[in-house]
Amino acid sequence: MLPLDHLFAFVATSFVLIAIPGPSVLFVISRSLTLGRRAGLATVVGNATGVYIQMVGIALGLGAIVSRSIVAYTIIKIVGATYLVYLGVQTLRHRRALAAALGPRVTQRSTGRVFVDALVVGVANPKSVVFFAAMLPQFVDGAAGDATLQMMSLGVVFFLIALISDGAWAVGAGVARTWLTARPRRLELVGGAGGLAMIGIGVSIVVTGRND
Repeated sequence: MLPLDHLFAFVATSFVLIAIPGPSVLFVISRSLTLGRRAGLATVVGNATGVYIQMVGIALGLGAIVSRSIVAYTIIKIVGATYLVYLGVQTLRHRRALAAALGPRVTQRSTGRVFVDALVVGVANPKSVVFFAAMLPQFVDGAAGDATLQMMSLGVVFFLIALISDGAWAVGAGVARTWLTARPRRLELVGGAGGLAMIGIGVSIVVTGRND
């Protein structure tokens, strides 16, 4: 069993990491503003699930491989960045259709599709792979049992904190969306801004190198 002092320290560290607005928060806000509160929440769940999959991989040894292999790191980075840029371009292309997408007769993007989009982004985030590969072992107690199980348990804790924190951002953005729908021009601007934000996040991932 993981010692409580290790658990509390991990919770505090995770909360700071998640609560401070970063690429994941910007992605959640963009999706919530352009597609609605439900899509924003689906993005939160998908992204958090993707990050948890990373943690499982790290616990099973992926973290050590990625942190030591420039090739593995680069592949994951390019995949994640490319997919974000693709989503951003699609958002820009369809920004003028946002107002129509809010109409009751138009079928919006399915929650499942939004979840999968976010899942891919979460899984392919190279910065979190390297970060967790370095961070998770620091909270493992060798005398407390299976280290792999401990890291997976910490992953569940991180997942729950992400759901709560990012979920709050999604709901807030979803509420703001109601005001934005009053004028189609506002939605077009938001769609463009959201698309540019996702493209910017993708580009920043590509140009940001490893600290080692």
